[in-house]
Amino acid sequence: MTASADDADIDGARAWLRVVVSLALATIGGIGLWSVVVVLPAIEAEFDVDRGTASVSYMVNMLGFASGGLIMGRLADRFGVRVPVTLGALMLALGYGAAALATSFWQFIAAQALLIGLLGSSATFGPLVADVSLWFQRRRGMAVAIVASGNYLAGTLWPPILQMVVDNFGWREAHALVAVFVLITMIPLTLFLRRPSPVVEGAAVGVSALTLTVARRRALMAMLVVAGLACCVAMSMPQVHIVAYCVDLGFGAARGAEMLSVMLGFGIVSRLASGWIADRIGGVGTLLLGSCLQCLALALYLPFDGLVSLYVVSALFGLSQGGIVPSYALVVREFFPARDAGTKISLVLMATIFGMALGGWVSGEIYDLTGSYQAAFLNGIVWNLLNMAIAGYLLFDRRRPALAH
Repeated sequence: MTASADDADIDGARAWLRVVVSLALATIGGIGLWSVVVVLPAIEAEFDVDRGTASVSYMVNMLGFASGGLIMGRLADRFGVRVPVTLGALMLALGYGAAALATSFWQFIAAQALLIGLLGSSATFGPLVADVSLWFQRRRGMAVAIVASGNYLAGTLWPPILQMVVDNFGWREAHALVAVFVLITMIPLTLFLRRPSPVVEGAAVGVSALTLTVARRRALMAMLVVAGLACCVAMSMPQVHIVAYCVDLGFGAARGAEMLSVMLGFGIVSRLASGWIADRIGGVGTLLLGSCLQCLALALYLPFDGLVSLYVVSALFGLSQGGIVPSYALVVREFFPARDAGTKISLVLMATIFGMALGGWVSGEIYDLTGSYQAAFLNGIVWNLLNMAIAGYLLFDRRRPALAH
């Protein structure tokens, strides 16, 4: 074992401080995932575009976020997590400043894709999740779940705040205020990430990577990538379009922002619970459980479209799906060595973000074609079934004897 910190740091006080700081950074940096959802109706009106075209702003943001996650993960593996997170904070501030000054839809798109997504928020998810996984063994599931809750905590806190600022001052002023806030909060927090992570070379939990053939490792990664894509195409439908859906139903954007906040707030509860569960049944079992529950909750949107029922279903949806994405990080750490954690976890999480981007855009296009979100919900259910099939296969496959090199 080679370690860059004392063995006592693993599962120790420094490790839990790392969790707290990483959660704060993920929550602040996670603004990049949710601001465009809140201002979607305002962007439609400002730049005179339809719902599908306006949804492109979310899609390119998520595509940039996904691609940037892999880049930032590699930077973290090579230089430590502080480097990509500092870069991300600077780019977020620049991106929100540029978006506030955009005079055309395509300028707004460029700011979302390149600065806010690719080089900004991407540093505050995969790299932080991968980094904290290196500081834990016994409580890895809970630690990863807490840090991964950052983007949901961002989704809980930011939408109502942003909606209030947009309603009172305008969407441009809201973006300018975000630019200042991320700069003055995130840069000081990165100072707590100076200490290198304790890295256990070649370590894996459960099934050692050394017992898997190259072909099986590649097949496992491929399945995890497809599973991540599929689950988040399904997940994106309520998360991306709930505000617009509420506007269409006559409930108003503010009610939609509240539902998104409720959904992601219960998602935090789900993620913490899934961390506790994963420490007992492992990442694969937790993944399958979450996928099944998400499919059930997604189906409930079909018959219920009243104001109270949508609040309830949104809460149930949050409770059902919050633990899915952190499970991928745990599966990677169970099957692959620690030295590849940043890159491989970021690769799988990149697929989940691609799924969110694809699902957010496709749902908007389906709405434009049908004039209703019902077909978009059905589309999400089909993708969810694919994720369930892969998770079920992985659970069955891990029971087979590992193949020797």
